[in-house]
Amino acid sequence: MNNKIIIINGPNLNLLGEREQSQYGSTTFDQLKENCLKKGQEIGLEVEFAQSNIEGELVNIIQDARKTYDGIIINAAGFTHTSVAIRDALDLFKKPVIELHISNIYKREEFRHKSLISNVVSGGIFGLGVEGYILAIISLQKTLQNEN
Repeated sequence: MNNKIIIINGPNLNLLGEREQSQYGSTTFDQLKENCLKKGQEIGLEVEFAQSNIEGELVNIIQDARKTYDGIIINAAGFTHTSVAIRDALDLFKKPVIELHISNIYKREEFRHKSLISNVVSGGIFGLGVEGYILAIISLQKTLQNEN
């Protein structure tokens, strides 16, 4: 395999471009998805894109990913700070995982400074806007090709 990844997005990310543009920019969710699929194609990765506002659905996506995908990029959004269930599902994945945040969670409200998933992922990108997704795709591709 080594060329199929999934990008998992948590709650409210479907509203990118509409919400808090000072934090998240003006790129819409559909534009972000299109950019990620294009970058994956350019570098030889098959990229799937998923989003849910429901914690249990995200857990199911992560669990199912074990059988199909070589790596995960996850922006768990608000669940980053609250979901032991998502953390545990990621821990069971046993393949490369990159945690991603559009905003710098460490420059925001105090409750956002704690990530429950950081200690079970391979690495993280935060505060670089939607460009962080492209960087995560490139990094995950290099990791899967043992270049990183």
